[in-house]
Order: sequence, then structure tokens, then C-alpha cells
Amino acid sequence: MKTNNNEIKTVYFGGGCFWCTEAVFKDVKGVISVTPGYGGGVTEYPSYDDVSEDTTGHAEVIRIRYDPELISFRTLLILFFATHNPTTLNRQGSDIGTRYRSIIFYTNIHQKEEAYKLIDEINDSEEFEGPVVTEVVPFVNFYEAEGYHKNYFAKNQRSMYCQVIINPKLDKVHKEFSSLFITN
Repeated sequence: MKTNNNEIKTVYFGGGCFWCTEAVFKDVKGVISVTPGYGGGVTEYPSYDDVSEDTTGHAEVIRIRYDPELISFRTLLILFFATHNPTTLNRQGSDIGTRYRSIIFYTNIHQKEEAYKLIDEINDSEEFEGPVVTEVVPFVNFYEAEGYHKNYFAKNQRSMYCQVIINPKLDKVHKEFSSLFITN
């Protein structure tokens, strides 16, 4: 896929619940599309219920298609690490289990190198109390989530989960990274 004569790149991020990560990246300049789904596991075509049992090996992830001429991979990584705690193993807040692990599925060597470089920088900065435990692994598989998960925040902004978990996260990133977002 190309846009403006540039090749569109793809990466897969897992940073807890995919409702949150989708909401964060959906309106980022240079991001072409964000799709929630499941990745990295052994079960083919898993359902949300399957993944919720934590037996499939899948993580809740988002597929991001982006134009590297409009947004760098490093910028996507910075936003990814700023929107979850990459030092908690298999957990984000009250969401616990391997499906909520911090993970990057890279699709090329540049992404792998950039991810490790930024992780080293984060660890050296002592920004967090512990070391980054984010997995950086080659892309293996991705299965789109069921339709009701897509654009979840946009369709359910009044739900308690969105009010308590997603809204504060969005407020933080929109304030800290305002220049990265498409304004309405």
C-alpha cells in the first residue's frame, strides 16, 4: 500500500487493553489505520473469550499502519511507552494476564533496532522504578478482533471503563503530545 508515493509501514503494539491503545493511536497524524486484534499466540482465529482465558498465547494488540514520511517509528514508540507501564509483567493496572503484556511485534529490522535503542534509553533514564519488560519479537500472526471491539472508545465513551481508564490516558497524551494529534 502506498500513499503520497510512500510505502506504508505496519507495526503491532500490545500495551494492555486494546481499547486503550486503539484510542491513543487512532487520531495520530501519519497513522493511516489502527485495528485491534490478537497476536503472538498459537490458537488460530481466536475469539475474545479464547484470549481472555490466557491459554492461547495471544496478547491484545493493535495493528498500526503508518506513513513514515509523516510520523517516525521512533515517535510511535515514544507514544507507546508513554501510554502504559512497560515495567509490569503481564499487567496494566487492574488488567492482569499474559494477554495484557507489553509487546512490540516488529515487521522489519529498523523497527527492532529502534525499539531496543529506546528501551535502553528508558532504562538508562531511570524514568520507571524497574526495568522495561516489553517483549520485542518478530511479527508472527495477527487476528482482527470482533467488530464490537473496533472503535470501542468512540462508541462507548460514557461507559465506566472509558471514563475511568481511557479518558485520563487520552487527556495525558493529548496534553503531553498535542502536536502529534489531528485536531477536530
